[in-house]
Order: sequence, then structure tokens, then C-alpha cells
Amino acid sequence: MAAVLLASALVATGGPRGAIPSAAADGTPTPLGDLTFYGRGYGHGVGMSQYGARGRALAGQLAPEILAHYYAGTTLGTRSATTPVRVLLLTGFSATLAKPLTVVGRLGSWTIDGIAKTFPADALVRLFPTSAGATTWTLSVRSSTGALLHAATVSKDVWVRPSTATTSLELASKASSTNLYRGVLRLHLGTTARVINHVALDTYLRGVVPLEMPSSWPAEALKAQAIAARSYAVSHLHPSTGTYDVYDDTRSQVYRGRRAETSAGNLAVARTAGTVLLSGSTVANAVFHSADGGATEDNEKVWVSATGRIVGSPVSYLRGSPDRAPDGSSFDKASPYATWKTATYPAATLSAMLTRDPRTNVGTLAAIDLSNRGRSGRLISVTLTGSLGSKTVSGDVFRSVFNLTRPAGDPQLRSTLFDLAPLP
Repeated sequence: MAAVLLASALVATGGPRGAIPSAAADGTPTPLGDLTFYGRGYGHGVGMSQYGARGRALAGQLAPEILAHYYAGTTLGTRSATTPVRVLLLTGFSATLAKPLTVVGRLGSWTIDGIAKTFPADALVRLFPTSAGATTWTLSVRSSTGALLHAATVSKDVWVRPSTATTSLELASKASSTNLYRGVLRLHLGTTARVINHVALDTYLRGVVPLEMPSSWPAEALKAQAIAARSYAVSHLHPSTGTYDVYDDTRSQVYRGRRAETSAGNLAVARTAGTVLLSGSTVANAVFHSADGGATEDNEKVWVSATGRIVGSPVSYLRGSPDRAPDGSSFDKASPYATWKTATYPAATLSAMLTRDPRTNVGTLAAIDLSNRGRSGRLISVTLTGSLGSKTVSGDVFRSVFNLTRPAGDPQLRSTLFDLAPLP
């Protein structure tokens, strides 16, 4: 699956990839031909393939068998379903009188710590700094009809809590249709505001599972997703340090609160209540991705330095392996990115794209080396040679630069599992 494309390779004319055909009589190398990248899969390729889990569930595998494949050597254990999780919802919010930080109590009454009042459903609290750059904030609570219910000057932390089982809190300052949350909102106030949702583990998962996996998918795939997501969350908890444990986006796993919940997602969470993956006695960092393209990869060969140097240690349960059915088809074959390809680029166009980032700028591109790969075929590094010399970058840096500099509307590199011809 490896390829080294030299300036003299006859890609555009169907010549052998990696070959060095004859140069012109004066020794001038044949110009680089047109380039098309062909790939498989979507995402980093470590741990569980979500489309692969779907394919395995459709083939009759249960969640434990699915998870045993993607996280080899782990066992199932339990942790409390009510373990607190701190989710960062909003940070660096610059509130003003015209654009205050706003939380609305929905579906029931609610309270604010330190204020001996209970506020009704649909009342809202607004906060903004007392002056530009101040760390003290003006707080006001008003009813849904605009009546002033409370006013104060506050600083540091404001804790907003539901006071009934049905109450949820809407973070109106977060521009989203899914900004309604169970649990408590901590409003951390400085010169700007940070909002953290303190929520029980399995309640948190109800807002994660439907975002990470379609609720129409097989129940066993959803259960595998719930266990993986729970394990990931628990492995990232650090309650005695910092103000939050996880992000609400793809930097951790996607969480959208109450409005994102589905009956199938809730059922998957309930039927796996508290279940986690263990490596020994430690909860596994159960990372996952969309589609593996037929094989997963070793963790240390994916998360490398910017130059492709291996800097991490192998994790025993994050070993790459084939992910294909007995008939040879990939379990993720239903993914729209099970296989893909980019547009075709003249060498001059690709060269110009790469010069826009100092990490990949080698001047006029003369050669591209795609030979350094992991066990799945994913690129660990890419070496570029041009008129300014050679540079080696990680496969993911190359992917990122390509995606950022490609013409608008052109297909992306969806993973680092790609080559200059279709992959089997």
C-alpha cells in the first residue's frame, strides 16, 4: 500500500507508481504528473469504528463481542451511573448589558445558590460585568413577563440548580437549538464567563449517544457506543483539578443535552447502566471514530509528532487489526466514506496548495513519499521534496494542510489511509 512518487513517475500516463523512468537527454527529470488520492475510512482509525460496529451488529454480534474486537484484552466492569461529569459548554463569553449571559429555567422551578428564593419556570437570570474588564457582575432575575424577582452584584461562581425533577436549564447565550441541560450550571465569572454543566454520568450519556451514533442503528451497536462513550468519559474525569473534565464537542465527544435525547439512545444507556471497559482495574480510554476503512491502527502510530515521529507509548487495548467480514468486505461498508477519492490535481496546483503552509512548503514539488505506514496502511508520515529541499510531516498534518488549501467544494482527505491508486 506504500508509494513513493518521484518527479519522474508517470502517474498521469499510467506508468508505474514509484518507478524512475528515463529522464530527458539533458538529464532533466520528467515533470510530476496529475495526482489523485484514493482513500478509505473517516477519522483517526483508533479504537471502535462506529460504522464497523453497525456492520458487526447487523451480522449478529452483541455489544460485548463488538467491544472485545475494538478494545482487545479489556473486560466489562461497572462505575456509578451517578458519577459527576463536568462538561464545558461555553468559555470566553464576553457579556455586556446588550448581550448578557443568560440562563432560563424550563419545565419547572429553579434556584441560585446563596439566594433564598425559588424562581418559577421560564424566569431567567441575566449577568454582565459591572464595568469593562471588571470581575464583579450585575445579576438580575426576571419572570417570563419581565417582573424583577431579584437583583445583586456577584463574582466568581454562580450555581444555578433545578429544584424539581422535571426542571432543565437553558443556556440561552449558547447559539444552538440544543442548549437545554439537565443537572446544574456553574457560571464561572472573571472578566469573561465560562459555563460548565455538572451532570450525572448516565444522564450526560443520554445527550451523547444519539449525537455520536444514529438512533436508527441496531440496538447492539448503540449499546456498544454507550459503553465506549461512558468509558471515555470516566477515563477523563479529574474532579480535584481544573473546572471541567470534557468538552461538549469533538475535542472530547459530542454532547447536546436534553433536546438531543432519543428513546433508542436512552434505552441503550439504561440497558448498559454504569457499564465500562476495564484494562486491568483502570477504565479504558475508549476512543472511537466514524469508519476505519477495513482496519484499525495502533494508537502510537496515529498520534505522532508534527513531523511523524512516534512519541507515544503503545496502549495494550488500542492495537490495530483487520475489520472485515468472512467474505472479505469491510464491516464499515455502509459508510459514505468507506472508500473515497479526491479531485485530480496537476502537480503545479498541489505544489501551490502545499506552499501555503510553512510545514509543507518545499517550493516546486518534485516528489512525494507515501511509504511510511502503520499496520492498517495509514500514513505515519509524508515526505515532500521540492526546489527548496525536503520536509517530513505527519500524515495528519499533510491531511490537514490539503483540506485547508484545497479549492472550495473539492472532496477532503477523510483519513490518513490513502494512496495514489484505489485501495483494496
